[in-house]
Amino acid sequence: MKVLVTGATGFIGRKVVGRLQEAGFDVRVASRRPERLAAADDAVLLPGVNAPDEAFLALMRDVTHVVHCAALNNDRGASEADYRAANAALTGRLAKAAAIGTGGRFIYLSSIRAVAGPGFSGTINEATPPAPQCAYGRSKREGEIRMLEAFRLAGRAGATALRLPPAYGEGMKGNLRGLMRLAATPFPLPTAAFTAVRSLISHDAVAGAVVHLLTRPMPPRPTYVLGDASPVAIFEIIRAFRRGFGIPSRFLSLPARPFRLVATLLGRQASYEASVATQICDPSLLISEGWAPEADTFDRLRDVARQAAQAR
Repeated sequence: MKVLVTGATGFIGRKVVGRLQEAGFDVRVASRRPERLAAADDAVLLPGVNAPDEAFLALMRDVTHVVHCAALNNDRGASEADYRAANAALTGRLAKAAAIGTGGRFIYLSSIRAVAGPGFSGTINEATPPAPQCAYGRSKREGEIRMLEAFRLAGRAGATALRLPPAYGEGMKGNLRGLMRLAATPFPLPTAAFTAVRSLISHDAVAGAVVHLLTRPMPPRPTYVLGDASPVAIFEIIRAFRRGFGIPSRFLSLPARPFRLVATLLGRQASYEASVATQICDPSLLISEGWAPEADTFDRLRDVARQAAQAR
């Protein structure tokens, strides 16, 4: 069987391609710059969002499944129109072509931002009502809706969205990369500023979930929330990175009240509330269907920092 993977050169897409090949799948990769994929046996141009239907259908020839990793990510500072085009409209076009031109499954890498904003505190699972709070989150939620609608109109099952928390691994970006840079400094840090508890997921675990859903006999549910087995506090993330760098933890015990007061005085109360929000992703649905999440987040984060230090 052949799997079409978009975003195959990205942070998670590279892992997905590798795991699919290890599992015995043939892989076609679609990229906006296929010339950069000279080593791939089957690399094609990913059509733009306004390309004709025929261009998307051509991607599906001899393809059984589609894994859609390509996205405009939340760390790019793009406009709402840019996010909607890349994450919603393009997803809908691909899903429509897949529903018509393939017989298998369509896996869309979505985000917990399709459900909740950064200031949300609580547990997120498949029953959490979607309430995206930013342009990125709204575009990912719209992408989910367009994907499921395309398959519904075609009378098909097999489309699913994986709602991911922040993902870590070699080459990670966004806030986790920022925390790793902070951890690389020698400065003492106040524990009270980093007590929020968050769910994370390794890019290996995401790739494993994709392979699991493509090989499991039963069709997937419309959405799954993913996450490592145990959430971690932000200060524990920094501690793991510092251990990987060979740096002492250097945390100071200070009360949280002064930080809240300073944030209020600077008009940054919303940012402060987001920084202390606890967001726990409950992956029990996919676990109940046989998927195994990453069990030791701390050690994996430490290894990411160690690899980064060795690469310098």
